[in-house]
Amino acid sequence: MNVLQELTQILQRGRVPKVKELVEQAISEGIAPDSILEDGLLKGMEIIGEKFKKNEVFIPEVMMAARAMNAGVELLRPLLVSTGVTNKGTAVIGTVKGDLHDIGKNICKMMLEAKGLAVFDLGTDVTADTFVEKAIEHQATVICCSALLTTTMNEMKNVIIKATEKGIRDKVTIMIGGAPVTQEFCDQITADYYTPDAATCSEIALKSCIK
Repeated sequence: MNVLQELTQILQRGRVPKVKELVEQAISEGIAPDSILEDGLLKGMEIIGEKFKKNEVFIPEVMMAARAMNAGVELLRPLLVSTGVTNKGTAVIGTVKGDLHDIGKNICKMMLEAKGLAVFDLGTDVTADTFVEKAIEHQATVICCSALLTTTMNEMKNVIIKATEKGIRDKVTIMIGGAPVTQEFCDQITADYYTPDAATCSEIALKSCIK
């Protein structure tokens, strides 16, 4: 087993110190930073994402793996910048106005980052204006809206209205999710995608960025 294969396996166990050790080993062996990222860290998170979709692992395991990935990425970041490696796309994410729940949003953020996207987390209780303003500011091509309360779901429609008013509706992919959200609701408010889980969210967001 080479160092990148071991890194992929150890990352799935969420072992932060060992992940950092293996990243440093890979660097010392002269492996390209983008290869360490793609073939080691991101590959491990991709496997975790697939297991999560199949209910083979659960939220704690995903969060542990994501923390380990972030620790490895921090070691690579200066090298990635110096070699000109860029993000695959940019997304803004938040929980809509009136809703303070963030566990699902946080998992989606981790999975988006695991796909190589730059993610700007707007937090909770985010207004439609803020979603759109921050998407413009960061030149994001994806807006991800989360809601856990049926009473706050309609704020997602306001995000679409504001994006249209600001002239960016045809430039951004608007994705929605959360426990009460359905495909029927997505169609009703004319969002681009409804995704039932974080792994699917990250897959569609990546495709939207590179299409």
